[in-house]
Amino acid sequence: MSRERVLADAAERGLTVEIIERPAAGSLEEAAGLLGISPADIVKSLVVKRKDGTYLFALVPGDRQIAWAKLRAVVGVNKLQLPDAGQALEATGYERGTITPLGSTTAWPVYADSRIAGRRIAMGAGEHGSSLFVDADALVAAFDATLADISD
Repeated sequence: MSRERVLADAAERGLTVEIIERPAAGSLEEAAGLLGISPADIVKSLVVKRKDGTYLFALVPGDRQIAWAKLRAVVGVNKLQLPDAGQALEATGYERGTITPLGSTTAWPVYADSRIAGRRIAMGAGEHGSSLFVDADALVAAFDATLADISD
């Protein structure tokens, strides 16, 4: 069901994606190894909560972390936080480890780290045991995402 949401949203946005089945991975590094790519090529789709209760997606290369001060400055707010697993599921319709802006139950704004530009990336595909490959520039364009330095 989640995969269908992802594919339908991608098609609606004119975005070409490829979903690959893979064994369950215990870590991002293990997933990268299974896919034969570097951890930097796996982009973490993090759902971030604003003080007003709304959310945004932060797309960050797998070998980096959100730089909270940078992200707050780009978003123009003074407080952001990671929600708990239940809030993340409620905000997106996806469990942690499967989150993607594609097919999210709410189309939250997308902020992508500038380091993903020009790359083919892997990310969550809406369900465990799957990875979605997409051209990062096409993804950014499809979501009218803000591309900025938001990681350390």
